[in-house]
Amino acid sequence: RRLLLSLLSLLSLLDFTLLDFTMDTPVKLAIVMKVIGRTGSRGQVTQVRVKFLDDQNRQIMRNVKGPVREGDILTLMESEREARRLR
Repeated sequence: RRLLLSLLSLLSLLDFTLLDFTMDTPVKLAIVMKVIGRTGSRGQVTQVRVKFLDDQNRQIMRNVKGPVREGDILTLMESEREARRLR
């Protein structure tokens, strides 16, 4: 239920955001499935596993700067590159 509400509120915000980016580069929407852990020299980056909303079979790991939790939706400017695993 929380996910549905956040999706609806995000879609209203994305109308403006997608208009800005569609002329230059296509954006991909991805939902955070699992928070893997913190990385970076001071732990300022969170590594997460995301699933793309347009291709439900595709999952990749990404590094996210800033607060993030499971169920959040990320707007990815670049969707081909995958983050290296935490050690």
